[in-house]
Amino acid sequence: MAKVCEVCGKTPVYGNRVSHAHNVTARRWMPNLQSVNALVSGKPKRITVCTSCLKAGKVIKNVKYKKTA
Repeated sequence: MAKVCEVCGKTPVYGNRVSHAHNVTARRWMPNLQSVNALVSGKPKRITVCTSCLKAGKVIKNVKYKKTA
């Protein structure tokens, strides 16, 4: 599974880990992705979305209602 938001396309960001002795090693920052049941073109679908898109309201969640007797 790719670490990509399906709404905004956010991907991992690459950089360096720098110690106090200035030793440099590669590292990467991952986006905070959540798997969500959302409505995509009117149908429920499980998609991977970053939390900033969820908070901004760019995703319409699919709400499941409990049946009452």
